[in-house]
Amino acid sequence: MATESSTSPAVGRALDILTYLAHRTGTVEASSIARDLGLPRSSTYHILTVLAARGFVVYVPEARGYALGAAAHHLGNPYDAHDQLERLARPVMQGLAERLEIVVHLGVLRGNHTLYLRKEHPSRDPELEPALITAVGVLLPAHLTANGRAMLAHLGSANLDALYARPSDFVTRTGRGPRSLPELASELAVERQRGWSEEVGLVTPGLRSAGAAVFDLHGLPVAALSCTWRSRVALRTSDAVVAALRAGASELTRRMQGREPGRPA
Repeated sequence: MATESSTSPAVGRALDILTYLAHRTGTVEASSIARDLGLPRSSTYHILTVLAARGFVVYVPEARGYALGAAAHHLGNPYDAHDQLERLARPVMQGLAERLEIVVHLGVLRGNHTLYLRKEHPSRDPELEPALITAVGVLLPAHLTANGRAMLAHLGSANLDALYARPSDFVTRTGRGPRSLPELASELAVERQRGWSEEVGLVTPGLRSAGAAVFDLHGLPVAALSCTWRSRVALRTSDAVVAALRAGASELTRRMQGREPGRPA
């Protein structure tokens, strides 16, 4: 049963809700929160709305329930950022995979590498689709992947300098790709301006990838969605893939209560 402060009951109720959600592994409907904590439904919905606006909880439409948000994680609560990100990304990625008939990846930055967290396949894989090395858990140099470049493009220059402080950081897989920080920064500036990133033959010869960044409530890149296809097989137009990826990344940003750079908070 929730307890209230005599001076500010709303604060006590908000803390009760956060503590309650911290001990739940999935999402919880607002009505269940109100029932279990003995709170008025109207107050519960109002508090959840405020907490969601501040990033302390997140609403998952498919489950019609709430879970802890990123801001709660920053306060040290028991929250798994990857689980939360994957839960919100899953329906977006499934929709993209079916619509484009292509494999869709979710990645995050780990230093100057891309870490692939999730991979969604369409229900029917086209026969001419390539075999990909981007399995879940794989690390690849971020400056060579469209997924990683989409995030790098939105980092500040100081962060980029720290990630690529040595010439040895500019590894190559196919003999192609940026070989210096000025070269990488110049390429990323173009990709940041147009709103998406790509690589052609930097990871695997004959393959092309496109990626779009996902942002948190501070407008910082926290993940990216990407697709890879054969660059010489006319299975689809790059314009259609890019447009769908950007729309999917924007939807995931919205689900995370994030905002894209340049848009008001």
